[in-house]
Amino acid sequence: MNAPHLIYLAWGFPPAAKSCTYRMLATANSFVRAGWDVTVITLSEQTWVREHGLDPSLMELVDPRIEVIRLPLFRDDLDTNIRSYSRLRAQRPKEWMRWQRRLDQVDFPEAVFGRWRKPVTEALFAAHERRPADLVLTSASPYTFFAPALALHEKEGVPFVLDYRDAWAIDIINDVPAFSPSSRRGRIEQRLMEAVDEAWFVNSPIRDAYARLYPEQSDRMHVVRNGSDVAVGTDRIPLRQPDLEQGLTFGYLGTITFGTDRTRDICAAWVEARSRNELLRRSRLEFRGHVGAGSARGTNTHARFIHQYAAHDVSLDGPVAKGDTAAVYASWDVLVLCLVGGRYVTSGKVYDYISTGLPVMSVHERDHAAREILQDYPLWVANESLEVEDIADAFVRAAEMATGATVEQREQAREYAHRYERYAQIQPAVDRLSARFGASVPEPAP
Repeated sequence: MNAPHLIYLAWGFPPAAKSCTYRMLATANSFVRAGWDVTVITLSEQTWVREHGLDPSLMELVDPRIEVIRLPLFRDDLDTNIRSYSRLRAQRPKEWMRWQRRLDQVDFPEAVFGRWRKPVTEALFAAHERRPADLVLTSASPYTFFAPALALHEKEGVPFVLDYRDAWAIDIINDVPAFSPSSRRGRIEQRLMEAVDEAWFVNSPIRDAYARLYPEQSDRMHVVRNGSDVAVGTDRIPLRQPDLEQGLTFGYLGTITFGTDRTRDICAAWVEARSRNELLRRSRLEFRGHVGAGSARGTNTHARFIHQYAAHDVSLDGPVAKGDTAAVYASWDVLVLCLVGGRYVTSGKVYDYISTGLPVMSVHERDHAAREILQDYPLWVANESLEVEDIADAFVRAAEMATGATVEQREQAREYAHRYERYAQIQPAVDRLSARFGASVPEPAP
């Protein structure tokens, strides 16, 4: 019996240095291990050189049985070669940008990415013609990548799965509708929901909200969480005992997507906390990860705020390859969990943080979906608010927890995180689809 064929539209597939990359990597690997033939359609490596950059270490983790088709699609707005600029862009850049955003949405109603609908659709149809797909899986965002799956379904009847991860119809940061049902986007999503085989969401609040929006399709909606990446290139992190003479190291690791005011307030709170606590005066606060895209990468307002506090032992030290994250976590004593959004935003970062067994200090809204994961974590320091005084208080309490936590408590914290390992989150969905499409019994994940 031939293996079923999955075509996976995965925008940020390795070696893209994007947070979504780890989900796409584990998903593709899981399907291969479950007996599927997998073809991934993604973007060229040069696309990511222009945007957030590359993490070549991720390619070592991609199952070699996966066929990867890379499309040469680029964001013109991130092009820094001024010799290629038109006269309009060079002389009136804001007007040029407004014109670009209008052009983006001619083929599909999404800024920046809508113009890619046609080439991605052509690539999907070509891959299907070469070897027919039994199933198409497509991951957002961008939501433009949903359109080709719908087109192939409507023409050839190929079933498809939408991995929303977050939500298109809901502005999950501001907790308001993103568009009306009668809008162009609303009408497209209605067609998607009527035709989709399954829709995946990263947490229950988003899944439940979509079930209320589309009650007739609620049985097709599933929670497929993100998870910790211990099995995706991160070695087991050795337990660290703080060195009180040298002080503590507080660390933030991840792409900085929160506002610049949050960066400023964290740094100000750090200074306030140091004024209250002798141990913190010997301690450090490190930011690691991607800051900005394109020409603004590493040289924006976030970076400027952080550098202004260098005299207070605050530093920005750049991105970390996935294969090196274990060593970075092992050098820290407390993890600073700064997140955007509220009740609809879980974030993949929280899973990695709890897998370390280190104290995790929150800097996010009180009504945040990450609390569902953190509330039973033994070494969690919750923040009362996002005011500077309360963040400073959290720094002090986190320092006390770091110095007072026993080895047993750290082991309990790390044990708690095992249930949230990434492959364990994806596997039930892969098993469900494998049973329907005749794949073999899944191999155990390494």
